[in-house]
Amino acid sequence: MNDWLHTTITSWYAANQRELPWRDPGTTAWGVLVSEVMSQQTPVGRVAPLWTQWMERWPTPTDFAAANTADVLRAWDRLGYPRRALRLHECAQAVVDRHDGEVPSDLDELLALPGIGTYTASAVAVFAYGKRHPVVDTNVRRVVARYAGGEPDAGMATTRRDLTATEALLPTDAATAAIVSIGLMELGATLCAARKVDCGECPLKPRCKFHATGAELPDRPSRKTQRYHGTTRYVRGQIMALLRANDTPVPRVAIDGVWHEDARRAEALAGLITDGLVDALDGDLFVLAGADGD
Repeated sequence: MNDWLHTTITSWYAANQRELPWRDPGTTAWGVLVSEVMSQQTPVGRVAPLWTQWMERWPTPTDFAAANTADVLRAWDRLGYPRRALRLHECAQAVVDRHDGEVPSDLDELLALPGIGTYTASAVAVFAYGKRHPVVDTNVRRVVARYAGGEPDAGMATTRRDLTATEALLPTDAATAAIVSIGLMELGATLCAARKVDCGECPLKPRCKFHATGAELPDRPSRKTQRYHGTTRYVRGQIMALLRANDTPVPRVAIDGVWHEDARRAEALAGLITDGLVDALDGDLFVLAGADGD
């Protein structure tokens, strides 16, 4: 059964993969790592142009490790969760210090880098180096849950069970396993989405256990969608946008203009300072972390 899956998914992926810049043959392991960090909780359509600019500016970990923190935060723009940018900066510095500027291929060495979790480490090892590891994101969990488990969706977070179930579907040959991994991910991102499926075009339909049940997907997400506008995270983003747009220190009165609730605004600003994203200067002025305060 798995031989059929391997042949089917690799053929489908070869014919249907989206054109994303980090999938170009010449992409380095650093390029793959950057793409994976940028794509966390962010649509790839937003990531692609910024990734291209990023790689032109900082094509190697060594280039990026030497970058100014404020420049890093400006380049991150509105990708969200800017702490990811700082962790990526720390990661690049660790790659330089521990691995002579070359992103390692070993899974344990990748996991030891700052800000690199199981998913990102596996993705780099598999997509950059052709290793055999289960690469399990939300899309893969969903496809595996439906195809192999007959369930409408996966759970709330990746578990050891998800990793085991995905690995069981991979071929023993590492190079083929890497293609199957990215094919499963692509299928989940395009045809087998959370609330919208296109079973008529799905190559796995003939042997999909969920499709065989004849059941329909729930008409609402398994977890309630949280509002974003007006949250502390939203206000943090507004403050960061204001600071990115200014080359000189920004007075508190300008920050007061980004949101009307004093408590929410104060919480957001304090959190940014605590997280090392914003520096507070004398005179009640604020700048991106690492920016010249003159």
